[in-house]
Amino acid sequence: MPRIAVFGDVQNIYYTCRQAYGRQFNYRKFWQQLSAQGDIVVANAYAIDRGDDQQIKFQDALKHIGFEVKLKPFIQRSDGSAKGDWDVGIAIDVMDIAKDMDRVVLLSGDGDFDLLLDRIRCRYPLDADVYAVPALTAKSLIDAASHYYPIDDDLLL
Repeated sequence: MPRIAVFGDVQNIYYTCRQAYGRQFNYRKFWQQLSAQGDIVVANAYAIDRGDDQQIKFQDALKHIGFEVKLKPFIQRSDGSAKGDWDVGIAIDVMDIAKDMDRVVLLSGDGDFDLLLDRIRCRYPLDADVYAVPALTAKSLIDAASHYYPIDDDLLL
């Protein structure tokens, strides 16, 4: 069975699904689809920790599905803006594991990951796939992916 590593940019998927569809992503169905295609060896979900009850319940649900949830604290700047970004952490984790995988799956439409996918596809004999909301996914990311899977009704709650 192909060895699969999954990296989910929780904030990106939450906000793009909400903006495009007014709905939430169905992580359970996503997991079921992927696990039918191979052995999910690594599954990380990257999120920002605000510490509220609803978020904790969601994180527990992700853990129950099979994800390791990685959290960063929510940072409110003095000017009112907020900071909470996992791009570097995701990139490091992908680079660390890609050599041992047959398939890397990125759950994000963030164009900043295009260089990452280009790099791992050049270095290793694997597929680097992207699942993201079509209207809010960077073209450069779609072009860098081995396969692009649009998030649509089938993967929404």
